[in-house]
Amino acid sequence: MNIHEYQAKAVLKDYGVPVSAGVPAFTVDEAVKAAKSLPGPLYVVKSQIHAGGRGKGKFKELPPEAKGGVRLAFSIDEVAAHAKEMLGHTLVTVQTGPTGKQVNRLYIEDGSDIARELYLSALVDRSTGSIGFVVSTEGGMDIETVAHNTPEKIQTFHVDPAAGYQGYVGRNIAYALKLEGNQIKQCVKLVGDLYRAFVEKDMAMLEVNPLIVTKGGDLKVLDAKVNFDSNALYRHPEIVNLRDESEEDAKEIEASKFDLAYIALDGTIGCMVNGAGLAMATLDIIQLYGESPANFLDVGGGASEEKVTAAFKIITSDPNVKGILVNIFGGIMKCDIIARGVLAAVRTVGLQVPLVVRLTGTNEELGRQIIRDSGLNVIPANDLDDAAQKIVTAVRG
Repeated sequence: MNIHEYQAKAVLKDYGVPVSAGVPAFTVDEAVKAAKSLPGPLYVVKSQIHAGGRGKGKFKELPPEAKGGVRLAFSIDEVAAHAKEMLGHTLVTVQTGPTGKQVNRLYIEDGSDIARELYLSALVDRSTGSIGFVVSTEGGMDIETVAHNTPEKIQTFHVDPAAGYQGYVGRNIAYALKLEGNQIKQCVKLVGDLYRAFVEKDMAMLEVNPLIVTKGGDLKVLDAKVNFDSNALYRHPEIVNLRDESEEDAKEIEASKFDLAYIALDGTIGCMVNGAGLAMATLDIIQLYGESPANFLDVGGGASEEKVTAAFKIITSDPNVKGILVNIFGGIMKCDIIARGVLAAVRTVGLQVPLVVRLTGTNEELGRQIIRDSGLNVIPANDLDDAAQKIVTAVRG
């Protein structure tokens, strides 16, 4: 689960992390009131969406030369003008894709005197079974370019899960970031505070970009992006309350109600599969034959007929779907349950696009018989390769 920048900073501030003073705003009047409550005279007006690259982003409704989603303001009137241009408009960044995201809230932050911009992030490194800190002296809006063109400028440091955070990790990071003097001590504390927040709040990813050194020589978190492990949210009702469903795909929200692993994609072939590995293989083979999947959907190993029906409804609610591929390997999940679920959904929502079904495993003959007896125009497939070729051919007409 993602949260907004201002929410992330509030969480980090509770752990002693240095952040600028700021106030969220949902209207132009609230933005003006927020600016008046800050020291000034420099303010930063930040669009709040669940995507990076806001500073270089462009608003669909504004001319190309208009400023991006993060702007400096040198007066209250300028704060109001920026807020009016941003709120209710669609911001397109490298991470939103061409559709962009509508800006429904802002963060009005006190300006900072920046001497240096650095990069620091924390994530779960599954290859080492530990939390890794990724750092670079080249922070700011061009970090993706740095990673692509000069990867040697990015370094990673791990925290031994058995020993926990130790000061030497923070010192090594400080040296990598070319900090000196009191900044090293600040870095040791900052990294320790971030690690504690990461572990205690069950984060999956924490990105600080940029981490700045002020002209006064102090470290400060100028931007923060946080993603939480959804499987651990039951332990953190205070984090669940920060969820902004307007930033999420409506189909993904509906899927979460039935505990379905669903991710919307940009293709035309809807997929319903059981098992993450099989789902990934299904997406790959669709690409192999020249089309693109419209979603990742894993109904799990023990799905009920109700769950399968819900999954099918979610797939068919996507207007981009031109065909559907059901690929089930029956183990715990029995093929006849999948068949009944699909038929129940088809009878409810109708079948307007080609449907290819591949069933194999437990009760596969019963499942195929149920589909054959339904009288529906379902295309059977013998194996995954056969299924992929048939759905691609059907979609292409």
